[in-house]
Amino acid sequence: MTHLHLRNALLQALAPLLLAATGGAAFAQASAPADEATAMSFDAARARMLDRSDKLAAARAAVEAKQLQSDGLKRLGGPVVSVSGLAYAYNANLNLDLDPLNQKLGQIGQALPPSIQSFIARVPIPQLPNSYTLNRHDTGSNASVSAVWPIYLGGATDAVRGFVSAQTREAEADAEQASHEVDTLLVQRYFGAQLAQRAAQLRAQAERTIAQHDAAAQKMLAAGVISRVERLQASAAYEEARRNARKAENDAALAAVALARTVRAEGRVAPQTPLFVISAPVEPLGWFIDSALNRHPGLEKVAAKKSQAEQLHEGEEALRRPQVIAFGTRQLKSGNADWVAGLGVRWTLYDSVDRDALSAASQKQVEQAERTGAQARSDISLLVERNWRALDNARRQYLEMQASVELAREVLKLRTSGLREGTSTTLDLIDAETNQAKVLTERAQAANEYVQALAQLLESAGLSDRFSDYIARADVKVN
Repeated sequence: MTHLHLRNALLQALAPLLLAATGGAAFAQASAPADEATAMSFDAARARMLDRSDKLAAARAAVEAKQLQSDGLKRLGGPVVSVSGLAYAYNANLNLDLDPLNQKLGQIGQALPPSIQSFIARVPIPQLPNSYTLNRHDTGSNASVSAVWPIYLGGATDAVRGFVSAQTREAEADAEQASHEVDTLLVQRYFGAQLAQRAAQLRAQAERTIAQHDAAAQKMLAAGVISRVERLQASAAYEEARRNARKAENDAALAAVALARTVRAEGRVAPQTPLFVISAPVEPLGWFIDSALNRHPGLEKVAAKKSQAEQLHEGEEALRRPQVIAFGTRQLKSGNADWVAGLGVRWTLYDSVDRDALSAASQKQVEQAERTGAQARSDISLLVERNWRALDNARRQYLEMQASVELAREVLKLRTSGLREGTSTTLDLIDAETNQAKVLTERAQAANEYVQALAQLLESAGLSDRFSDYIARADVKVN
């Protein structure tokens, strides 16, 4: 028997051992780890995330704060009535110097006639003290009611209320944008975890299969069927497969943790909604652009900023107008109570502040907001077009990869049968299996790119809440 015939005979004898790892031909997907996991569809994960997201809770709190602030200022500019009261006690002392008075009395006596002076001299007259202290003390109370009513403030109160209302709309736009962002984040992590798990399974299956081939190659080397170089090549292929499997396993674990934290799950989450592709094109580009210009929260935020600038301008103008205020106060007591009431008018005729310059500055802020809005509409339209084209490219790429998948399967079948017949080597089979794992992973990656591109497109068009509708339309499921 020739050397070639001996080689083929040994290959045929060892072929069952080599094929046992794969079950004969087709590349089987590895089973998932047996640890406990919570099965969760995309809709269930989204509902859970919307209910527990800290980012959304913070955005809702900001909206509620602005709404409460707006409610608190609804009656700004109305009358203000207040009651005031006081109770008091006092003690006052006044020191009087009587020396000047005593001197005056002496001078008066000297001015009298001598006969009267002699009479006064025989009659003792008491002297006044040098000083005397007067004391006054008392207690009392007073109460009054006062009212102030700004009748006309030039529109300042309306400007304040309008400014706070515009801030509320801005907070609502921020909350809507946050909702779109967490929807896109969930798509990234939900389907990204699926892709990572699928890649880990494919890499683990490839590692196990190549490990069997590596062991068979060692036996073939001992039998003298293959050279030492071929044996080393098989060993190197196994080491590479093992490294790839460990890396894919770590990536899948990290992706699973990220998904669990996104939906606030206690343990691991097992996604039940598969990666998908809609083989037909979605709605035309113009439809998404129209939706973006009507629904994108960024445009609503710009509109709210413009409204704020307009209200600031109105507030500047209000300071140039006269102000009229009614006021009144009355003592709270029976009988003849004190009271006062009247109107006050204030109009600034001259101010050291240049009101014309301030008014022009606020008007420029309005113009700035208008320009920003126009730029935002242009940028959002461009973003929608970019995402729409990325989605269509991802769709085409996935569909076009079908030929590569079929080729990889056929090559694997060919190498498997060739190993039985002695026309293929162990390395040929290893390369075919490794290539099929690579092609299947790349196609799953293409499906994930399609899903992520769809999420980006819907976010840019203000349609993130309709992602589930596109899942229902999918005719290709990557199970």
